[in-house]
Amino acid sequence: MEAPPRSHLRQVERAAPGGRSAMSAESVGQGLGPRPGPGSGSESEPLCPEHGQALRWFCCSERRPVCAACAELGGRCQGHRIRPAQERAEELRSTASAVRELVIQRLGLVRSLCETEEQRLLERVHGEEERAHQSILTQRVHWAEALQKLDAIRTSLVDMLTHVDDLQLIQKEQEIFERTEEAEGILDPQESKKLNFNEKCARSPLLTQLWATAVFGSLSGTEDVRIDEKTVSPFLQLSDDRRTLTFNAKKSKSRADGPERFDHWPNALATTSFLAGMHVWMVNVQNSCAYKVGVALGQLPRKGSGSDSRLGHNTFSWVFSRYDQEFCFSHNGQHEPLGLLRCPAQLGVLLDLQAQELLFYEPASGMVLHTHRACFPGPLFPVFAVADQTISVVH
Repeated sequence: MEAPPRSHLRQVERAAPGGRSAMSAESVGQGLGPRPGPGSGSESEPLCPEHGQALRWFCCSERRPVCAACAELGGRCQGHRIRPAQERAEELRSTASAVRELVIQRLGLVRSLCETEEQRLLERVHGEEERAHQSILTQRVHWAEALQKLDAIRTSLVDMLTHVDDLQLIQKEQEIFERTEEAEGILDPQESKKLNFNEKCARSPLLTQLWATAVFGSLSGTEDVRIDEKTVSPFLQLSDDRRTLTFNAKKSKSRADGPERFDHWPNALATTSFLAGMHVWMVNVQNSCAYKVGVALGQLPRKGSGSDSRLGHNTFSWVFSRYDQEFCFSHNGQHEPLGLLRCPAQLGVLLDLQAQELLFYEPASGMVLHTHRACFPGPLFPVFAVADQTISVVH
């Protein structure tokens, strides 16, 4: 059967759905005419490894470039949806250009928001500095007046004690008492609370989230956190690489007890502690519905079923916890509910000891789940608890 002229091939391409030059493999084979032999393509064109022809077509079914022979009757792409490779390339260029413009637009928006937030914070800090400065000036005026009053009272009392006789001094007892009370009142602090700097004016949820995203995105400071076998509860099993904890309802009798081991609550401490600097680690929690992740002091008690050794119920530990669909941050028996819309698969922990800040982060959404600021009294260990399935430190 005689092959249709090329003008007919172009009509078939125009008739493809959506105006694109998509067609069956058979129509491609008919429209291409005689098959060129091996090495017939230009030297710069890639060739089909099977037929040695130029890869000028794109198979939409296999998502790869093919030659005319692949698309013809008997070829591996017979019956597949075929398009000219050049058209597919133009489409990809158009898509990439649109994505590039979208990225530029969003980066511009983020930059604008950061500049606006920076200006807002600087204005608040400047306002706080002005308030503190005015308060200091007020205090100076107050104490200058107080010194003048005290000096006047001192002069009056000295004059009274040196220039009156005993009888007159006795008669002035009430006046002396009043002058003493006046002097004591002058020493009372005035508006001292205004001298305290309001640290909240420097906090920004937007910048905190961007900062956390940058830290976890770079992963340059990720710690190689390993779990200390000597601390692992007998209700937990520790993997060989010391990164995975698995809960077991039956208490293990093979693990020897020791002063560092938790004997009741399913807890475990890391081998290393942090005293200064910034530290980041990730925990895979997607398989567990009951866990705690956070930090604890080395003085955390290990024995008994009381609150002293229960994470989040004492002054020694700060933890993010999950029980079924409930999430909270706990410290010293105070539990702050966290209204999360979904269960995180991974949990990032950021400990910034210079800023005295503990932050919990979800990498998948880029959301800061909770931030806690406190004056930590000593070296902090990563701490874990699991009462369902497993959790793992990611490295």
